[in-house]
Amino acid sequence: MQNKPFSIRLTLSAILVAFAVSVPFFAQTDPSKANLLRGEYGRYRANNDLINYNLSVRIDPVQKTIKGTNTIKFKMLKDDNRIQLDLYDNLNVDKISMGSKALKYTRDLGTVYVDFPQMLKAGKVYSIDFGYSGTPKTTGRFGGFVFGTDPKGRPWIFTACEGEGASIWWPNKDTWHDEVENMKLSVAIPSDLVDASNGRFIGKKDLGDGYTRWDWMINYPINNYNVSVNIGKYEHFSDKYKDLTLDFYAQPEDLDKAKTQFAQAKGMIEAFEHYFGEYPFKKDGYKLIQVPYSGMEHQSAVTYGNLFENGYLKRDWTGVGISPKFDFIIIHESGHEWFGNAVSAADRADMWIQEGWTTYLECLFVEYSYGHDDYMKYTNAYVKKIQNRTPIIPQRGINATPPQDMYFKGALFIHTLRNIVDDDKKWFATMKDFFQKFKYQNIMTEDVEAFFSERMGRNMKAVFDQYLRRTAVPKLELQILDFTGRMSYRWKADEPGFDMPVKVGTKNNWTVIYPTTIWKSMDTAVKLEDFQVATDLFYVEFSKVEAQTD
Repeated sequence: MQNKPFSIRLTLSAILVAFAVSVPFFAQTDPSKANLLRGEYGRYRANNDLINYNLSVRIDPVQKTIKGTNTIKFKMLKDDNRIQLDLYDNLNVDKISMGSKALKYTRDLGTVYVDFPQMLKAGKVYSIDFGYSGTPKTTGRFGGFVFGTDPKGRPWIFTACEGEGASIWWPNKDTWHDEVENMKLSVAIPSDLVDASNGRFIGKKDLGDGYTRWDWMINYPINNYNVSVNIGKYEHFSDKYKDLTLDFYAQPEDLDKAKTQFAQAKGMIEAFEHYFGEYPFKKDGYKLIQVPYSGMEHQSAVTYGNLFENGYLKRDWTGVGISPKFDFIIIHESGHEWFGNAVSAADRADMWIQEGWTTYLECLFVEYSYGHDDYMKYTNAYVKKIQNRTPIIPQRGINATPPQDMYFKGALFIHTLRNIVDDDKKWFATMKDFFQKFKYQNIMTEDVEAFFSERMGRNMKAVFDQYLRRTAVPKLELQILDFTGRMSYRWKADEPGFDMPVKVGTKNNWTVIYPTTIWKSMDTAVKLEDFQVATDLFYVEFSKVEAQTD
């Protein structure tokens, strides 16, 4: 059992800097120059395509410094003599070179423009070495790069930089648009510590100076912010799910609790493989790593700090008695292996693709594990967390952070799509095909919209726009003329031309109607006071209006 002071510190840390759901989001309306530089995908980013990183770092827990080199291999898409990379301006650029030749560069805040003496030719592959050093920042919601200590005073060092960007601790092309095809990561640390990072562990080497280098091979495309180091006095244990390797890292004092709690990973994998197919990073295996914050979706190296208890930080996350049945962090953060890591947004503005879908995966886990009734209760409990203050998708190209509605409204939107389809066999097949089509790709909302429009046989643009690019929830207005047995109905929505089927009537006798923003009518024997809309199946509002008669 953790001692009380650490338990308090852990909980506060988790609430303040770790898991995104716990902290309000506010869309950026006045981006800083740094965010404009990070968010843009202009000429010097778009002129090349990343192939590979080979990052080697040496981490000094005493001096709280890092020193390393990233070898960046890329293919030119257009002729040019400059590329744009990123490294926070508090870190030193020691040298940038191509082969034996030093390259000139200029810095503008976190942006590094690398200049070449000759024109780089489209279609050709090049490689540069980017050496750097310094003390990385601990900042932001997630922590950035943290030199911490565990309850015993031992070093406990971690990275969590989704919000701040990976360039907070290593040089890279820090954009969501472009991912390397694979990556090697080498981490040199004091020999009495363990590093748990992404990918497949390929060995360690005693460097003979009190340091040991841990080598990892990432065999799949990976977003920069997912690249992580987790360094501490870890105990390692392993298991298998079918032929998938499962590796777990926990502090010695928590080993027994970890062996019990981490067993839930098998049920998680079983559920998500049922819906979407094989775990997407099989060559790298699945890892679950204890950290002093609530958790993060680092690819093939999911981090965990949920106090080895079900629910979320000792709370019933949705308030309906279902989340205490499972460990929320294991399920949510691991769900990102499918959405966020395998299927990734190409711009931060489209983060609902990662967070909305992963929140919906929570709901699917509940359905798979506990049944459809619990799925309905769990999913609809998220309605009370939705704020509807700003659109889910903010401005692109400025490194904007969407509002927290991307989680909950995003999930309810997907739940609504399911009920528009109104055929679970077709829905689950469509959902699986969607994942398989875009696996290992970086996509935009337009890609999601086009896919579901094609598969659902109707143009879904207005529906996507209303839920994702507008603020208000569509409202169904109802009028019933009791004396004629006719009901009139229409959508009240901000998106012109919004049209979407919905179920109305009574709970035991739903009827599908196809409202638009223009009044339509239908015969009904149901009185106005008894008439309902299936708001548990569709995330909508409705109002009943007494018809005016002469």
